[in-house]
Amino acid sequence: MTAPSIMPAECALPNTPLADVRKGIDACVHCGFCLQACPTYLALEDENDSPRGRILLMRSTLEGTLKPESDTVQEHIARCLGCRACETVCPSGVPYGHMLEATRETLAEYRPMSFIARTILAVFARPRLLSIAMAMGRMLRATRLPRLLGMLGGRVGFSMAMLASTERSIRTRPYATMTGATGRGRVALLTGCVMEGLFSETNRATERVLKVNGYSIVAAEGQQCCGALHAHAGDGDTARALARANVQAFEQANPDFICVNAAGCGAMMKEYSLALAKDPEWSERAARVSSKVRDVSELLAAAGPRRGAPVPRRVTYDAPCHLLHAQRISVPPFDVLRAVPELEMVPLVNSDQCCGAAGIYNLIEPDTSNAVLSAKITHVTATQADMVTTGNPGCLMQIGAGLRRAGSRMRVVHPVDLLDASYAKRSAGVTDLGATTATNRQNP
Repeated sequence: MTAPSIMPAECALPNTPLADVRKGIDACVHCGFCLQACPTYLALEDENDSPRGRILLMRSTLEGTLKPESDTVQEHIARCLGCRACETVCPSGVPYGHMLEATRETLAEYRPMSFIARTILAVFARPRLLSIAMAMGRMLRATRLPRLLGMLGGRVGFSMAMLASTERSIRTRPYATMTGATGRGRVALLTGCVMEGLFSETNRATERVLKVNGYSIVAAEGQQCCGALHAHAGDGDTARALARANVQAFEQANPDFICVNAAGCGAMMKEYSLALAKDPEWSERAARVSSKVRDVSELLAAAGPRRGAPVPRRVTYDAPCHLLHAQRISVPPFDVLRAVPELEMVPLVNSDQCCGAAGIYNLIEPDTSNAVLSAKITHVTATQADMVTTGNPGCLMQIGAGLRRAGSRMRVVHPVDLLDASYAKRSAGVTDLGATTATNRQNP
């Protein structure tokens, strides 16, 4: 496939987010390295559902040879997971993730989002509504009905299976976290939407393991949804509004680091400086906040981390797309897991490929999502591990739902929960948790 000619100076969609990313479009040489990295191309075998195919659609739309409201453009752009695996293999450094978001924001002006997408995004942008929705989710989960309803077909059945998968896989009692090592820095935790709503114990575990490894925790009042779901879906205005709210909240907390234990949220926050780059009032402030953002695995890896007590389990690790491909973090999660004695790590085939969750994608593009998930579940179950661990709530719920519907007893767990369980078992001697897994590194 030959690369099209360079875009003319004039374009059909001037002063749009899509026009702003034309340099990225021009950077693509259509070499095809992205094809085997793209989960939708592998699942659907359609060139239009590959990164280079979608970039050609972006170019054609910008040049005016395709209309932005056309079914071809709208459908194939909507089918992209936004996993950014293509960026990892691209020899030309094409910023595909940013281009996709810009394209969706532009296309949203010509065809409204689905009712389901608009409803979900509206709830996540409103803290009170979100709080009510999460409380209802927890109450429904407590009835154990999602376990039964999760075997039903369609969106409702899969949603119930996802909710059932948020039940705790490892239960840990709170323990003393005083240690001899202190002074690694003040950390504010992005509590998040789904993380605090459905995985609150993982947030508490995050705070405990950070304290054990010498970090002090400070609150960041007023924080909201990170805006990742909105940015991915093309609701750029709401994404930027949420980014401003969080920049202000974390400025006021003034931590040394901002810890994020959800890969998608971390990727979004690290790119606040890009999201607000054209806002003169907020661009520099956003850049300062972005510079402080760290995935929890980065902070723990920088501290060692300290070893805990044995947790004899067979575990396989699935890399969240927005941790591996967007943030380019691959080693720190394994540093965290190696701090747990007797944790047997089982390699996972294609652990770098998307599970099909992709924010709200699994609810608005269920057929393609299920096709991508099917391959993931096949590889996960083949490991015969006790648990699969991954550092993103969407992935935890997506893989967890897939395992339940496949009849597997394997459960999903955040890496932090495993380390926390290890520390809890060693809680009687928490002031001396033993040697670190590696020589202490400098602050991340």
